[in-house]
Amino acid sequence: MYTIGQVAKFLGVSRDTLKFYEKKELLNPKQNSENGYRKYNHLDIYDITTVNFYREIDIEIKKIQELRKSKSIEGIQSLLEEKEQEVLEKIEYNKLLLKKIQIVKEDCEKIKKYLGVYVVKEMKPIEIKGEMEHYTSYDEYDTLKESTDRLKKAVILTSLRRVIRFNDEGMLEDKFIIVRKVEDFDKAIEGEILSHPRCLYTIVEDGRWSTGGKNTDHIVEASIRKVAKEKGYELLGLVYINLLLTTYEEGLERVFLEMYVPIR
Repeated sequence: MYTIGQVAKFLGVSRDTLKFYEKKELLNPKQNSENGYRKYNHLDIYDITTVNFYREIDIEIKKIQELRKSKSIEGIQSLLEEKEQEVLEKIEYNKLLLKKIQIVKEDCEKIKKYLGVYVVKEMKPIEIKGEMEHYTSYDEYDTLKESTDRLKKAVILTSLRRVIRFNDEGMLEDKFIIVRKVEDFDKAIEGEILSHPRCLYTIVEDGRWSTGGKNTDHIVEASIRKVAKEKGYELLGLVYINLLLTTYEEGLERVFLEMYVPIR
């Protein structure tokens, strides 16, 4: 027989946890009527380790109580299969989350390398999943949420691309498209594929810290035209803008945008 302190020590659980299990009728050690001390035998140890296992795999206390009353081997197997599916889904979600984290880390490197610098770069294929007239079109966000690699808990605005069409006289169209990257191994392509082999590529800074909240589209447009003229490139009248990163300075946002400007 073991004391509560001994059990807590070699099973790595607290006394409070053991008392909680007892309160929830998941554990029933013998109790000395004179001093109230509990004594645990090997069967109690089995109970504790079993309850610990169920708690570790996030089985609710209520379900464990039901298991204590009666549950066949088949019933336990079915319960574990349900939990297995939940764990597999969490693993897939965490893989996607890890991928997003790694992408943002790469974006930080891009900002350091290309901020204010113009180079010729390919805009790799993206699949168009839908369009939004404006980023404040909240009723269209459901389409966006369905198109973000199943990453949940938030609307992932990095799946938006702002598209500007222009000519020598000025802006013709300004809209947002909902996209996802097309990987080499992608097979389930449903929407239109968009790509441009040659683009002027740069990263610009926006946000209240650097611009005071003013619209700087005309400044960026002038810079693009200037670089294209100097290099002898013909602009195709399109700009694709992608949000890379938002950070803060003195409480004001600094927004970093990457731009692909197709050229000939």
